[in-house]
Amino acid sequence: MRALTLKPGRDAPVRAGHPWIFSRAVAAGLDAVEPGDPVRVVAADGGFVAAGYAHPRTPIAVRVLTLEDEPVDGALVARRLDDALALRRATLPEDVTAYRIVNGEGDRLPGIVVDRYGDFVVCQLFTAGAVRLAGALVDALGSRLSPRGIYERSEGGVRAEEGLGGARGVLAGEEPPARITVVEHGMRLVVDVLHGQKTGLFLDQRDNRLRIRGLAGGRRVLNAFAYTGGFAIAAALGGARYVVSVDTSRLALGLGDLAWSENGLDPATAEWIEGDVFEYLRGGRDRFDLIVLDPPPFVRRRRDLTAGLRGYRDVNLQALRRLAPGGWLLTCSCSQHLDRDGFRQVVAAAAADAGRPAQVVVEFGHPPDHPVALAHPEGAYLKALLLRA
Repeated sequence: MRALTLKPGRDAPVRAGHPWIFSRAVAAGLDAVEPGDPVRVVAADGGFVAAGYAHPRTPIAVRVLTLEDEPVDGALVARRLDDALALRRATLPEDVTAYRIVNGEGDRLPGIVVDRYGDFVVCQLFTAGAVRLAGALVDALGSRLSPRGIYERSEGGVRAEEGLGGARGVLAGEEPPARITVVEHGMRLVVDVLHGQKTGLFLDQRDNRLRIRGLAGGRRVLNAFAYTGGFAIAAALGGARYVVSVDTSRLALGLGDLAWSENGLDPATAEWIEGDVFEYLRGGRDRFDLIVLDPPPFVRRRRDLTAGLRGYRDVNLQALRRLAPGGWLLTCSCSQHLDRDGFRQVVAAAAADAGRPAQVVVEFGHPPDHPVALAHPEGAYLKALLLRA
């Protein structure tokens, strides 16, 4: 592996566990590497710091895989996968058939996300270094999980920054079918891993769906930004008397309706509305006892912060206006560039605008299959507040 030398004093964050080294921290060696090359990183005094893979033309110059002086190879990938699988076995219920296997930096495999949906595995490889490790990853997944198929769905802004185009296709075994039914906490959900958002399902909301199930008994529920209806089905299984789901995607709502039937739920207690959530909230007067807001990230880049905050403030304002007295609101943000304090502040501003004093009953973050490195707060993107108004 080529060696990169850091500027004086720039090794401390890495030794403390932060998985990124920025280009401005590198003194020498970066010009000699190609995108995705494995590298050894040494301090200004020549002492070993870390090993990972590099990119000479992105702000993040090195993504760290190990603090040991060892090769970045298939054996390292296999050990990281073993650690990740052990964590899932220790923390997830046995009946959950859809979960995240690898969560990038949180599992010390930066740039790599791997999700499981029953007998199929879906990979996202976001960086040039992750692409170079793909063969070792596929081999390790196949030998440990024996899936029917391993499928790649790699897209997004990070790949564009790395000089990579989108990539889709079978990496091993069979192509996944158009519909896969998975189980979480006894609930059946229908997933489209070929065309759905992310890798097919918002796995990071699994535990929140269970919490909504526990709150929904006898309530009229609104599931806003419903996608494939996971929160709606959870509420119905928890005894909700009526559930309205709103989303712009007819295809996603169709999967929700299909899953509603697979769970044996009464179709007369569900309403699936194709439309804009903001317009729906502004255009009605009826009240709900429980509202779930799980919007897409309104702050995708740092420069989107001002506009994104307006979006969060408005949608929470309108939801609070439609919430019945004593009602519950689960409001979420998956914007990486909006921190937890900022999200609380914007929701508090919305409550003030609505004239609805609210209690924060509890705050939630990532489930255990989405671990975040303690020294890497940038990885903690999911924020959820359970409020009572």
